[in-house]
Amino acid sequence: MIRGWYTGASGMQAQQVRLDAISNNLANVDTDGYKRDTAVHKAFAQLLLRRMDDDGVYLHPLGSGDLAPVIGKLGTGVETNELFTEFEQGPLKQTESDFDLALDGKGFMAVSTPSGERYTRNGSFVLGKEGYLETKEGFPVMGENGPIRVKANNFTVDAEGRVWVNAEFLSPEERLVAREENQWDDTVLLDTIKLVDFETPRYLAKQGSSLWRSTEESGEARLMDRGERPKVIQGFTEASNVNPVLEMVRMIEVNRAYEANQKTIQSEDSMLGKLINEVVRV
Repeated sequence: MIRGWYTGASGMQAQQVRLDAISNNLANVDTDGYKRDTAVHKAFAQLLLRRMDDDGVYLHPLGSGDLAPVIGKLGTGVETNELFTEFEQGPLKQTESDFDLALDGKGFMAVSTPSGERYTRNGSFVLGKEGYLETKEGFPVMGENGPIRVKANNFTVDAEGRVWVNAEFLSPEERLVAREENQWDDTVLLDTIKLVDFETPRYLAKQGSSLWRSTEESGEARLMDRGERPKVIQGFTEASNVNPVLEMVRMIEVNRAYEANQKTIQSEDSMLGKLINEVVRV
């Protein structure tokens, strides 16, 4: 009976982790670039039940329990294995802001933070005080040659992530570079958005503010080749891939499962009480 307490308790703990994941998903349903989490569980090792005292087994000799016939298996509950992030594409929504970028396909944009380079799908960017393209938290968006510095209404981003600026807004130093690279025209190629991918994206670690960091399991960030880069769409952002209706259904399922495990513990407690107070007394 006491084993039933632990089995029910493990089920309640697993459902609590699942409820936390669902609650976080619902809280971020309107967060651009957010990817929903799913709690993955696994069963504890099952125990084999053997018949005791069958033809002297377990009485002699030592270790003869291996000869006892198996009569079934006993589950010992569940545990949380991992929080799995689903990286499926979220819907694109139009913002009409030149600073907003959306990725249509797999991959991440790189941003520079005090803790090092981090990665995001949230393309809701702003123009920083120093003229750099930044996240709303103030982290510069990285190009393949460094942070991207632009001015309002003087740049465009094409589908390949190349940033083009109007030549008339360039500084004297930037004009010199453009001449040396034979790019002198109405528009000049400033840089290309740094788009990266990972060997195993599922093991990326969430850091908050729609940022991910690489781990030993995910592998280091790899600059994506031209043929595999996602389509970059200016004036759009990628919405969360959370379906609020499905998440509410899952929340109801979690509550029902939690209550079932709770009633299991109550039943076990009631039976143990009768065993101690009534059966033993007789």
